Amino acid sequence: MDQRRCPDCGVTMESVPVRDTEGMSLSIPTGKRDGLLGKIGLKNTTKLQGVCCPECGLVRLYADIE
Repeated sequence: MDQRRCPDCGVTMESVPVRDTEGMSLSIPTGKRDGLLGKIGLKNTTKLQGVCCPECGLVRLYADIE
């Protein structure tokens, strides 16, 4: 992942794990799948990556888009 800078402090943000309450990583839908899986309503997903500013505590989520 690219190094991100905090928009408030200007320091490099640190990568942090993003999990739900059951320990699963978070993801978002990115569009309908092709083929049989798309026909039954399943969608493609991408994982979310979290970053946190060590100075002010700002947390941001970024989609892992190619």
